[in-house]
Amino acid sequence: MNEPKDKRTKEYKEWKKKFNKENTIGLGDIVEKVTEATGIKKAVKFIAGEDCGCNERKEKMNAIPILKRRNVNCLTEEEYTYLSDWFNKKSNVIRQDDQNRLLKIYNRVFNQRRERTSCGSCIKTMTDELRILFNQYD
Repeated sequence: MNEPKDKRTKEYKEWKKKFNKENTIGLGDIVEKVTEATGIKKAVKFIAGEDCGCNERKEKMNAIPILKRRNVNCLTEEEYTYLSDWFNKKSNVIRQDDQNRLLKIYNRVFNQRRERTSCGSCIKTMTDELRILFNQYD
């Protein structure tokens, strides 16, 4: 459904409510991804059965929005290959040319204008977001 033109209408208010809900990642979504990745969800379903209460807990936790989704561009094949090689290195050191390349990919994909920095936590945040995006391709 496209955005209604007149923002004073009920149609627009319903669209906005739906749009905000679809573009939010809640705590429940994050917990679900972690439990699926670690195998906990499969183990709980095996022990407790299909109706283990996970969906109800997820709904309650999703009332707490954590992240806003943003418009993200797809990785090119070259960027995907570079990130695949880079993440497989498992190095704790980021060389200047690697940071420049990662920054270029990050800025293009996430429509940002970040600049090179020596702030370790800023670089870690950037690489973590790239890793999350990269893992979506698998």
